[in-house]
Amino acid sequence: MEPVAFDVPVEVAFDYLADPRNRPEWQSSLRRVELLDDQVTVGQRWVDVTVPGLCPRMETTVLDRPSTWSERGQWRGRATAELRLVFVASDSGCQVHADFSVELSRLPERLAQPLLRRLAPYAVRSDLRRASRILSGRAAGH
Repeated sequence: MEPVAFDVPVEVAFDYLADPRNRPEWQSSLRRVELLDDQVTVGQRWVDVTVPGLCPRMETTVLDRPSTWSERGQWRGRATAELRLVFVASDSGCQVHADFSVELSRLPERLAQPLLRRLAPYAVRSDLRRASRILSGRAAGH
């Protein structure tokens, strides 16, 4: 997946993206987040309440500030998704590289897996671009 440029320091982008409380602001599929653990750390858990009404249970699996953050989400034993973000400093701020995978374990959902795997990178990249715009606006004082 093509990286997304952020014009803020790598630590700013990392802290914003790693905190689930910020997710509804930049992730288009979310209505809200229900925190199960308040501290942003490995093992932090929360529930994503999505626009379609699905409520996957999420967990931070890697938190190596400011370079790598990962999460795993599970929904009713039928789906598991993983997102890994790698942050690389650049002259103008940073680049965020994303890897996303999804595994659907039951029929009929499994039939949609190839389509999800093709479309997910576009959604992830779009959400990261939104996060970049939000942080850029804050840095500029808007």
